[in-house]
Amino acid sequence: MTSPAEYTDLFERMRAGFKLDDGVDRRAIDQQLRWYANNPDYLQRAFGRADLYLYHIVTELESRGMPLELALLPVVESAFEPYAYSRARATGLWQFIPGTGSRYGLRQDWWYDGRRDIVESTRAALDYLQSLHDEFNGDWLLAIAAYNCGELIIERSVAMNRAAGRPIDFWNLWLPKETRAYVPKLLAMGRLVRDPRAYGLEISPITNQPYFARVATSGQISLKVAAEIAGITPDELYELNPAFHRWATDPVGPYYLLLPVDAAEVFTQNLAQLSADQLLGVTEYTVKRGDSVASVAEHFHTTANVIRELNDLPEGRLTVSDDLRVPADAELPAKVVLAAARVDGRVRGRRPHVLIVHHGDTLYSIARRNRMDVDTLAAMNGMQPGDALRTGQRIKVASAGSSGHARSHRHVVYTVRSGDTVAGIAQLFQCSVPQIVAWNGLGPHPHIHEGQKLRIHVVRHT
Repeated sequence: MTSPAEYTDLFERMRAGFKLDDGVDRRAIDQQLRWYANNPDYLQRAFGRADLYLYHIVTELESRGMPLELALLPVVESAFEPYAYSRARATGLWQFIPGTGSRYGLRQDWWYDGRRDIVESTRAALDYLQSLHDEFNGDWLLAIAAYNCGELIIERSVAMNRAAGRPIDFWNLWLPKETRAYVPKLLAMGRLVRDPRAYGLEISPITNQPYFARVATSGQISLKVAAEIAGITPDELYELNPAFHRWATDPVGPYYLLLPVDAAEVFTQNLAQLSADQLLGVTEYTVKRGDSVASVAEHFHTTANVIRELNDLPEGRLTVSDDLRVPADAELPAKVVLAAARVDGRVRGRRPHVLIVHHGDTLYSIARRNRMDVDTLAAMNGMQPGDALRTGQRIKVASAGSSGHARSHRHVVYTVRSGDTVAGIAQLFQCSVPQIVAWNGLGPHPHIHEGQKLRIHVVRHT
């Protein structure tokens, strides 16, 4: 028997671990196969991105004894685009919605969204799939269907069929239209990977070796600095670490980065030689008349909390001519800007809830505990950031549940990559093809090329 390490092609290793029953002759599977066969560009883009992540996913599935066809679910869910975002607010390779992500331990805050963390989201997705498999008595097709539409719908449909004396397998249940197509999509993908030539396709091999290594950072680090000392581009770093959607990693962790295997050692060596300020890419800014903590934070694409923490400014105003430690201004990739804008929109639209002030609390400490900007917290309560609190006082803080309707815009520049289409870019940024055409003065039949710069208007709902 061939061990996993003996395969040279990762797809060959996967084929040896396929377990799902696809022997049924179903028109639904054939329909999905025809679509894949007629859209080779889609597969090329998906598997081109999968090159970075697939080895890790396959290894994790094997360690759990799960069917290796499940490694293809991100093709169906996100086309292996870690920044993919749906109208249901699902994101990441595995398309977790906020609630399910939290349920499976994926933290989501201003700095970090665990639903896009390659390692953590894969762990959570496999935990969820295994739980569904156990709930539905070992039926993987029902588990996969429940991953798409939720276990409650599957439970109700199974109960209806059982009460009527009908079969309770996937093919005989009443299910939403999307779910009826979802399972056939995965089974079709499995057939295609098993024998692509049978469908007139060719899938380029993926080397059966890890693409990335997980490297400790020991604390917060500027992602621009991290890329520089690893010898890779910021775009490459964010593709492996899409959970971080700001200029630096989260100050409360996780304290690791994923790096290409051949960059890990040099990163670790360089990391040990940098001071704390160098790790954060901190520079100095001289306060000018009219500056506030909020205006300085906005100028450097950060928050008032960050400025206060870097300068030990729990309260009080700035003094003209003082030098402030600030994060060096770094241009973020367009997809990262969009991910951050979505978070900012949700934060500003939250309905407040009320908490009781305890002895020793300050606006600054409450803001920090609730992952808020202290200026925003003060404004919500008609106060100044330096105002004192009294024990027993009631303070409004932001809570989940967006209800705002205002909109703001931010312009980003997107660099066209190999295989991109105008329609695909429009889907990524939740806009329309005509809008991209108008923003960039493209013709009625737009053609784009690798390296071309496109101007995109990102809309934030607040």
